[in-house]
Amino acid sequence: MKKLNILLINLLLVVFLTSCNKKKLTEYNVEVPLPEVQEKAVMGIPDDVTANDGSFQLEKLTYSYDALAPNISGSTMESHYSKHYLTYTNNLNKALVGTPLENLTIEEVLEKLDTSIPEIRNNAGGYYNHTLFFKCIAPNSGGEPKNILAEELIKKFGSFDNFTTAFKDEATKQFGSSWVWLVVDKSGNLQITSTQNQDNPLMRNALIQGTPILALDLWEHAYYLDYQYKRKNYVDAFFNVINWKKVGENYEEAVKK
Repeated sequence: MKKLNILLINLLLVVFLTSCNKKKLTEYNVEVPLPEVQEKAVMGIPDDVTANDGSFQLEKLTYSYDALAPNISGSTMESHYSKHYLTYTNNLNKALVGTPLENLTIEEVLEKLDTSIPEIRNNAGGYYNHTLFFKCIAPNSGGEPKNILAEELIKKFGSFDNFTTAFKDEATKQFGSSWVWLVVDKSGNLQITSTQNQDNPLMRNALIQGTPILALDLWEHAYYLDYQYKRKNYVDAFFNVINWKKVGENYEEAVKK
C-alpha cells in the first residue's frame, strides 16, 4: 500500500511538472517576427532630370545609371549626372542671361569668355566638360579604337599601349580637381593634356589649345564613392568604359574644322 501511494505521488508530480513546462512554453516561447527586408534605395532615371530654362540643356544619357557597373557604380553616376552636371548647367544658364554670350554655342562661349569672371568660366567649363565626358563613356565598351583614330594614335604614340600608358601617367600625376584630355591641337595633331578645376583646352588660357575628343573627370565626385583615395584604380576602370566609336567620331569632326 505504501509503495502504491509513493507511485501515485510520483505520477502526480510528473503530471504537475509537465503542465508547468507547457505553461512556460506557452508564456515565453513567443514567435519573433523576422526583420523586414531593407528597402533598396530607389535609383532615378536620367530622362527625368532636366535643367532650368536657358541656353543649354543636359546631354541625355543613352543608358541607365547602373549600366557602367562595376567600373562606375550607379550611385556615382546618378550623383554625378543629376547633381553636379545639373548644377553646372543651371548655373551657366543663369550666369549668361543678359550677356553677349547668351545665344552662342558652348564652344563659342568657351573661346570668347573672360577667364576673370569665375561664374561663367567655371560653369561653362563644368557644362562642356561633363557633356563630353558622358558622351565618351558607355556600357559594353572599352577595348581599342578602330579605323582612322587607331591609325593616328599609333602614328603619334607608337602603339595603342603607349598611348594608354601616357594618358594614365598624365592622370595619375594630377593633384587635386582636374581633367585629362585627348585633343586635336591647332595643327591637327593628337595631344594629351590636362587642365585644373573646370578649365579645358578650348579656353584661351589653356597650355595646349585644341578640340577635345576624349575627357577624363578627375574630380573626387567622379570616383570617390567607388574607389576612395585609389584614383589610379578609377583611371584603369575608365578605360573599360571608353566609347571609342564616339571618340573616333569626335576625332573625324575635329580634323574637319
